[in-house]
Amino acid sequence: MNKKGSDQFLWLLLETSISHFDLATSLSSSYSAGFPIDLVIGRAALVVALFGYRRSVDMARKMLINGELDKVGQEDKQYDFDLFAIGAGCGGDLAALTSVSFGAKDSRNFGWGINGEINFNWKKLLHNKTQEVIRLSEKYKQLLPNAGVTMIEGEGKLTDAHTVEVTEPDGTTKKYSAKHILIATGSRAQLVDIPGKQLAITSDEALSLEELPKRVVILGGGYIAVEFASIWQGMGVEVDLFYRKELPLRGFDDEMRAVVAKNLEGRGMRLHPGTNLTELRKSEDGISASTDHGDEFTADVVLFATGRVPNTKRLNLQSVGVELDETGAIKVDEYSRTSVPSIWAVGDVTNRMNLTPVAFMQGIYFSKTVFGGKPTKPDYVNIPCAVFCEQQALEQAKNDVLVYTSSFDPMKNTISGKQEKTVMKLIVDSETDKVLGASMCGPDAPEIMQVGIHPSAAEEFVTMRSLRRRVAGCWN
Repeated sequence: MNKKGSDQFLWLLLETSISHFDLATSLSSSYSAGFPIDLVIGRAALVVALFGYRRSVDMARKMLINGELDKVGQEDKQYDFDLFAIGAGCGGDLAALTSVSFGAKDSRNFGWGINGEINFNWKKLLHNKTQEVIRLSEKYKQLLPNAGVTMIEGEGKLTDAHTVEVTEPDGTTKKYSAKHILIATGSRAQLVDIPGKQLAITSDEALSLEELPKRVVILGGGYIAVEFASIWQGMGVEVDLFYRKELPLRGFDDEMRAVVAKNLEGRGMRLHPGTNLTELRKSEDGISASTDHGDEFTADVVLFATGRVPNTKRLNLQSVGVELDETGAIKVDEYSRTSVPSIWAVGDVTNRMNLTPVAFMQGIYFSKTVFGGKPTKPDYVNIPCAVFCEQQALEQAKNDVLVYTSSFDPMKNTISGKQEKTVMKLIVDSETDKVLGASMCGPDAPEIMQVGIHPSAAEEFVTMRSLRRRVAGCWN
């Protein structure tokens, strides 16, 4: 199979809206969405990693109550842990590691082959992906204990405001008490409720297919849908992408969205704006997908990428008094605290702003608030997420807005003959020269933007937490 159009365009475009579901994370974590990646592959049941912090008897802990720092009511009560975090995603991991630093004690090759003709081996990709998943999992299993965190693998649920019951892989159950409990179980993909939905897959299964499909129908216009459409198309798969709006990637800058649509079509992908799927049926040739326009398409695989829902089922939250909203998300205050004072939640499970940098921030600020003695509210203004559009800038600016744009052919495309341009845009306050928004679509955009986008090398600048040395100033 000849290699077609596999380059970096997709993730450049997603420069400021990457969460857990970009190409690199797809290959490394198979969209684990907050669960231990080595366990998700083998078990369909809810699997979480549980991290806890053994109580330090001689250290008085504080927590935020009604906007003020008060002593925890049960200072004399002995718990197994200071903190028990349910969920092994970026929010839970970072909260665990940061809490340790504040003194909390713990119990807690891509398949292409070049040999004359360029060919692609799907099974080799799957094997290498699995090996990378194992490597990353083992890395975290070493990192966390080295930082003072003990990891417990199993399925957890709350039995009261200070107790978590864990069902371990061998079926045994144990109970652990904790002064604080943190929920960080992320979100899960969902199937659209149409006849034949059981024939479709979600992003969770997309990189575990036994064979590379020849024809794929994708429903959804978000970055997960566009990412997988680009991945498969780059591997030579025929791709039909269906979405409700006129352009994909709602929430991004409209000019960037138009560039994306044009480039995707230029690669040979078939786009179907303003179109929904209404029914799936098994046919002799594969899966028949009907649309609300009366058309039918046949595919080997149908992928639903229309959003995710908070992963709160089976945690027994409501029985202990934790309030959920209509989507199943955990309701929290500005400090990530739930309706139960000893229970907190961060990341996608709260359905606030479901992005990796946000989960990082929420986890760190939770630790500062609860264990660092510094109540800190997450600031959602300057988040590397959906690109600023001009209308948003106008709503926030006190003066006129200046829009600067640049469009050019990157050298790597001119040399290869690829007809895809790099587009850059700045939105600036006319009086103060303050940059209100920036967007880019083109090679290496995640590194160029440098705003903590995941995954990129640039994000390392905003996730560093280890102080190596302190250098005396010249005045000493």
